Amino acid sequence: MATRDLVFELLTEELPPRSLESLSIALADAFASGLDAAAIGHGPIRRYATPRRLAVLVERCAERQPDRPIERRGPPRTAAYTADGAPTQAALAFARSCGVAVTDLVEIANEKGTWLGYRGIEPGAATIDRLGAIAERAVAAIPAPRRMRWGAGEVEFVRPVHRVVMLFGDEVVPCTILGLPAGRETEGHRFHAPRPIRLRSPRRYSGSLRRAKVLADFEERRQRIRAEVTTAAERTGGRALIDAALLDEVTALVEWPVAVVGRFEERYRRLPREVIVATVQDHQRYFPIETPDGELSASFVTVANLASRDPERVREGNERVVRPRLADAEFFWNQDRKRGLATCAARLGEVTFQGKLGSYADKTARVRTLAIEIEHATGGGATTVERAATLAKADLMTAMVGEFPELQGTMGRYYALDAGEERAVADAIEEQYRPRFAGDALPRTDAGRALALADKIDTLAGIFAIGEKPTGAKDPFGLRRAALGVLRIVLETPLDLDLTALIEHAVAAQPVVRAGTVAEVLAFITDRLRGVLAERVAGATSDAIEAVLAVAPRSPLDAEARLVALQGFLASADGAVLAAANKRIANLLRKAPVATARPVDPAVFAEPAEHRLHERYRDVAPDVERALAERRYGDALGAARALRADVDAFFDAVLVMDPDPARRENRLALLRDLHALIGGVADLSRLPG
Repeated sequence: MATRDLVFELLTEELPPRSLESLSIALADAFASGLDAAAIGHGPIRRYATPRRLAVLVERCAERQPDRPIERRGPPRTAAYTADGAPTQAALAFARSCGVAVTDLVEIANEKGTWLGYRGIEPGAATIDRLGAIAERAVAAIPAPRRMRWGAGEVEFVRPVHRVVMLFGDEVVPCTILGLPAGRETEGHRFHAPRPIRLRSPRRYSGSLRRAKVLADFEERRQRIRAEVTTAAERTGGRALIDAALLDEVTALVEWPVAVVGRFEERYRRLPREVIVATVQDHQRYFPIETPDGELSASFVTVANLASRDPERVREGNERVVRPRLADAEFFWNQDRKRGLATCAARLGEVTFQGKLGSYADKTARVRTLAIEIEHATGGGATTVERAATLAKADLMTAMVGEFPELQGTMGRYYALDAGEERAVADAIEEQYRPRFAGDALPRTDAGRALALADKIDTLAGIFAIGEKPTGAKDPFGLRRAALGVLRIVLETPLDLDLTALIEHAVAAQPVVRAGTVAEVLAFITDRLRGVLAERVAGATSDAIEAVLAVAPRSPLDAEARLVALQGFLASADGAVLAAANKRIANLLRKAPVATARPVDPAVFAEPAEHRLHERYRDVAPDVERALAERRYGDALGAARALRADVDAFFDAVLVMDPDPARRENRLALLRDLHALIGGVADLSRLPG
């Protein structure tokens, strides 16, 4: 089948840089889905994205949809012909609707009857006639939290659109997208090549833009920036610190990247490293440079969006912007140190943490009490964590954190050291916010772990107490992140902490009391624990995880240990069979419950198989119970496997639901004890099979 290349481009005003790549991916995916849904064959799809455009190039797109067989069913055979065999009006009308004579129709029969029918081939439509609708649906499918209107029209998009390009081979696709007719003209770089560019074919799209000083391929542009920034930094004798998120953002901000080195005054190097990085990288989108000895250089690399005839002016302009920000940071640093961290801590009562939960002074008091409890539970001393908790939120009152909120905790550490606090106290202040995001480092110190856990648990308890739990995608207090942080700390450290007790204490300390809060917080954390366990324990199924959680493990670490043991148990032949038998026992007990206090009486047994099972149970039970008490869950399940043969023999030879009430109740009591013993590690009855 004949093919042509296809290019589609939206030329827009500046698109949001942090979502540019996701917008590009969404457009390409939606375009591919549209072509596939229309059964239009095609080759690879390349995507392009710059600050002012989103585009896709589809290679070897089929010129037509494939032909497809069609079958239509008309009137029943009995209604299609008269008694003498002449076609009825129903048959004639059906033939006309199919565009054929009655003699060209066929009979279609099945078990329900026979009908007059038509079979034929529907020719595939020309692709060019379908592309407009495919492009329109693809554009509409791009996810964007906010869309805007422009001019007098009613159409909406992420940003105003100025041109639409849609070429199928050398032919313009006749369609209107977002109120604009498709054409073959695009635009190059805003300053280097502002005139319209007339595209002759899709294959020339990227090359035409390159000649007009636009690198349209996002990945190519990203690699160009990385290489230029690296080379520019090396020319200064240093190494560029290339943050991945910043690299992506800069890539989304420029069409023709050119690296330029700038400098700031040496005295600013005395500021904390994180302050310089926050100023240069996070606020100005420059790349810091590190010297060979690991210190930050007084140089940086910025990426301009054009090749200037006077690069010195570009350099001076960027230096002129960064200097006052560093001067402000220097002023904040000096003023905060004069004030002191203890003075800032004394003012925490002036700032509200949450309207119903009090001030940051109130939160500090709650966190301090909980952190001390955690330290005691883990065998640590409370002196360090008590002092760290007292000063933990003090840097929120500093001018530096007011300007750079992302440095909370970090500046607390610096100010604590400057004030002569112990290093362990300072480290804990910084570590209280870890992990800040997925994959972030965990607190390294005992006090830091206790403080981080207490802070997160207090936030969870307080926000749930006032009924502000996350709904849908909304999580303004970061409770999902807090719950995952708690789980990472206790599982990866590891810490065998009873979260139920800690949550109960945290909820009791809140100024708002609401029934059911403890259960809600536990359920919220447990929901996250399911996913964490699935990632940490290889091969763990959702059924196995639910079986473990059903026995209410005392801690997340305990749940993980049970799950690991269960996975090993189920991998054995005896284990899988015994699990199935335990499920059968659970079903019997569900239909015929037996009192927990009712003892098993061997004198009532009537069959040798039940005697043997009871004796085996009495032999095995001490080993299982001892292993459970010592939390040797693999050994507990291993000991329980010795019951398998006698359980099988019991069910082969014994009628549990005996007509005699005494025998029936006695056998159910035996099964009750077996179920409890076998299910001591996990509720095996929840497993399939």
